[in-house]
Amino acid sequence: MSMMKQPKKTLRTDALALVESCPGWNSRLTARRITSFLDHEMAGLGLTSAQVGLMAQIASLADDTLGALAQRSGLEQSTLSRNLRTLERWQLIEITMVETDLRRRAVWLTETGARRLEAAIPIWREAQAKLAQLLSPDSVQQLARHTETLRSAKD
Repeated sequence: MSMMKQPKKTLRTDALALVESCPGWNSRLTARRITSFLDHEMAGLGLTSAQVGLMAQIASLADDTLGALAQRSGLEQSTLSRNLRTLERWQLIEITMVETDLRRRAVWLTETGARRLEAAIPIWREAQAKLAQLLSPDSVQQLARHTETLRSAKD
């Protein structure tokens, strides 16, 4: 009976096992690859796919506060604010204090921002169609649903 020789345990073999099996590392790698693909497809817009996504989140929100946007987009308030500053500087969005509570801020697309988002949507759709030929949209949505349980698990 021949036994397969196991590789010697080293830092290199342990690190390789981590890289190959870690859901956190692999999900980040997947997200970076998808983002890079979409950014390339949408390069002619002068906006990144993340910026277009954020503008779409703003356009689709019933609650236009930064808190609601941060929660819906899964971003920390400071990260969201940093990302919004660029869009505000380009006059694609407007951020203002909520009249009833001056501690809260609201965000919406400017007319220029709405036009840019409208122009981006057909390009985004084409990019999504190309991506769907490479990755199953159902598998990506299923992964997102399965990982939703992680939001409550960290509490």
